Amino acid sequence: MTATDSSNRHILVTGGTGFLGSYIIKELVEKGYTVRAIRRSKKLPAWLPAAVFDKVEWVEGDVLDVVALQDAMEGTDAVIHSAAVVSFLKKDRKDMYQVNVEGTANVVNMALEKNVRRLVHISSVAALGRTSHGGHVNEEKKWEESKTNTHYAISKFKAELQVWRGTAEGLDAVILNPATILGYGDWHSSSCAIFRQVYNGFKWYTPGINGFVDVEDVAKAALLVLESDITAQRFIVNGDTWPFKKLQDTIAAGFSRKGPSKLATPFMLGLAWRLEKIKSLFTGKKPLLTKESARVAQSKTWFDNQKMLQSLPGFQYTPLEETISKACHQYLQQLQTTNNNR
Repeated sequence: MTATDSSNRHILVTGGTGFLGSYIIKELVEKGYTVRAIRRSKKLPAWLPAAVFDKVEWVEGDVLDVVALQDAMEGTDAVIHSAAVVSFLKKDRKDMYQVNVEGTANVVNMALEKNVRRLVHISSVAALGRTSHGGHVNEEKKWEESKTNTHYAISKFKAELQVWRGTAEGLDAVILNPATILGYGDWHSSSCAIFRQVYNGFKWYTPGINGFVDVEDVAKAALLVLESDITAQRFIVNGDTWPFKKLQDTIAAGFSRKGPSKLATPFMLGLAWRLEKIKSLFTGKKPLLTKESARVAQSKTWFDNQKMLQSLPGFQYTPLEETISKACHQYLQQLQTTNNNR
């Protein structure tokens, strides 16, 4: 599958109204692909031009709806499967396992049944597993049972097992493992929430180290592997590995705000997530911190990004400083527009 015949290729995107899925759709539309996408709600992402989504054929349903999947894959050449639930809340676990594991199994089964030529599965570096001692992670890392692994990580690992099963049954598939995705989206949800948190003057930082990547880079990576002949492989998609404090300081600078100044020790984090849990019982609002997210915030893990660069010579990562500066500018513009419309 090459860019030159893109106008004759029909691509199905799951999770198309999500943060990453919307940027994948934008990339496909701009490259001339015929795009179909599944959605549960008629509400479309407000962070991208409406003209992008006007060119998409929408199918009502989700990845747990086998009938909708069957209709959506009719006449489809390839699927980019980005639908997933990301949560560290106990109350979301059942839904998360259903969507992430059972939903992926449905996508794989239907792709095999409909003879879809290619599947790009959007996973996560979380699916490679974290260990208590952290360390360096590349595509060869084997999953290890660890208390550091979140239920989200376990669900994505199990989802990958469904994709590998599909390849054993003849499906042409590739897995992408993005690090924490940054960019302009809905700053009330997903990884975009860190921008709102810093803008509102959050004073605390943790000693953790993690991988981060531009949302547009992940969308481009998805398209490049879609168009390649690579199969039955995985790729970590990670722009760079930074301490959380450096990330927060850079975002704060983009908003002309003060960065965090207080180190949150493991004891303080343990106290904080417990207080958040109690507060959420009274307010009904989602806690800002959970036991699982507190563990991730303390983890120190470096993610290798060389395989993607070596396998796809035309691909390069956007410097995180540039990604953050651009996103901060867009969030500020959005705030100004919202205030002017009041």
